Amino acid sequence: MTRETTLTVRMHCAGCENAVRTALRNTAGVVRAEANHRRSEVRVQYEPDQVTEEQLRARVRDAGFDPA
Repeated sequence: MTRETTLTVRMHCAGCENAVRTALRNTAGVVRAEANHRRSEVRVQYEPDQVTEEQLRARVRDAGFDPA
């Protein structure tokens, strides 16, 4: 069963959105990831038995962004 979470991430442009979205989509267990820099919001649908919310935050940090 999938879960959905919303992360607050400071992004400034479409390039930032793409970097965050790509990092998350390339993570095992992520079903869907959508980023919106205008809202500083990333919505992620994921399989909790494969990846934790903290691991999602770590992937965002690894991409160079600071999830709140």
